[in-house]
Amino acid sequence: MKKSKISLIILIFLLSAVIVLCGVKIHSELSARNREKQNFDEIVGLVTVDENDDSESENQPSAESQTEKKRNLKALFNQNNDCIGWIYIPGTAVNYPVMHTPANPQKYLRRDFYGNYSQSGVPFLDARCNLTDTNLIIYGHNMRNGTMFSELKNYVNADFRNAHPIIEFETADRVHRFTVTNVKITDTADKKYNEIYSSDGRLLTLSTCYGNRKSDRILVTAKEEIQ
Repeated sequence: MKKSKISLIILIFLLSAVIVLCGVKIHSELSARNREKQNFDEIVGLVTVDENDDSESENQPSAESQTEKKRNLKALFNQNNDCIGWIYIPGTAVNYPVMHTPANPQKYLRRDFYGNYSQSGVPFLDARCNLTDTNLIIYGHNMRNGTMFSELKNYVNADFRNAHPIIEFETADRVHRFTVTNVKITDTADKKYNEIYSSDGRLLTLSTCYGNRKSDRILVTAKEEIQ
């Protein structure tokens, strides 16, 4: 009887320890994600331009995209020269800087904008691409908290696609507007990942995880509007 009581106490102690450790881990992950969100909020603030600031808008009285009036990417480039632009899908949470490091292709897979470890990472352009290529492939994580490229999965829904047809990719020269033309459920072995050149106009391809397998992906392809 005494041994049974001791075993029960040990079991309760072990279960309590597991619960505490799980709680600490969950709290740590939530805190990390909150910090990552705050970091991106700070970056958004860094590039946001006061719409009442005439110095930023006097040369753009009839800009085709409101985004041109809202961002100052020079401030971003000065902070980190790995940054090449900004990806934005109106009406969604996709509103992030885009990185490019050809010598270290996945540098920002698990790093934040400032180079620190990050579960979310930062969207980045395929190392084989450059800004003059005709198919720009950009990768981003599908985060459970709804950040990064998680909303791309909604493009399988026709209503969502019709409501969010435009993807904006802003670079140093201007805002490039792309219209979604294709959504594909696939995997990392898809030949589309090797197509960095297009004969059908200039394309933007966004890639993120989708499905249960580690290799499952969703590709959202959009064609640049002629300006």
